[in-house]
Amino acid sequence: MTYSKPIKSPCLSICAVDGRANACVGCGRTLKEIAGWSAMSDAARDDVLRALPARIEALGPKAAAPEEALAKIRDALGA
Repeated sequence: MTYSKPIKSPCLSICAVDGRANACVGCGRTLKEIAGWSAMSDAARDDVLRALPARIEALGPKAAAPEEALAKIRDALGA
């Protein structure tokens, strides 16, 4: 039996999108990125992951759990 590796994800299960920022207040992804995450290539996911810290910072106090999100992003990127 062949198993594929799990898809890395920045999701914190805090799924609420800020309409002005067009980003999830948990992970920083857009609705389009969230919907297409499983179909993206690893490289495309890494590109999004690298953009997320700036988005979370831009959310400011609207970010639900910024330290947890940044830690999960670093882990997903293997940094």
